[in-house]
Amino acid sequence: MVKYGLDYTRCRWILPLLLGIGVIFGIIALAGRGWLESQTLPYVQQASLWQNCRRPDRGGEWSCESLMSYAWGRAAAATYLVGFLLLVICFALAIIAFAIDTLRFNFIRGIGGLLFVAAVFSIMGLVIYPVKFSSEIEMTGINMFSWAYGFGWTTAIMEICLGFFFCCLPNYEDQILGNVKPTYFYSSP
Repeated sequence: MVKYGLDYTRCRWILPLLLGIGVIFGIIALAGRGWLESQTLPYVQQASLWQNCRRPDRGGEWSCESLMSYAWGRAAAATYLVGFLLLVICFALAIIAFAIDTLRFNFIRGIGGLLFVAAVFSIMGLVIYPVKFSSEIEMTGINMFSWAYGFGWTTAIMEICLGFFFCCLPNYEDQILGNVKPTYFYSSP
């Protein structure tokens, strides 16, 4: 944003937009039923952050059990949910910070720090889930951690990367606000 001379007024909404995309990915991860799925036919197992569903090999009805009856299930859901709520708070704060004409750069650095905290909580939930799921729940067939789990990891990676951007943006305050004289690399003969 700074190095290539892009105007601040045109680019000021890029970071809040990326945070909004991270919120959408977090919603998909929280609501998705594809945290764990059977890889081959017949599909006999499907799990989300909240429940585990199975069906007999020869078809039939899915029977679901809640993962909230396990302590690790509640821990994984709680830590990922706390990380997601912190991401939503950062999104709201970024909208407020970038809507004000004069940026408060220390406020923006605080959003970056809060994004790192959100990433820690999200990663804790994303690590607890597969470790305890595979050790405490019997899995039949070949299973894989699937698309909704991938959206969860994408959200966590976006939190880390955006945390760096929000923390480093105040270092370029003068360039962003246009307080620096341009340097020309032209010399006359």
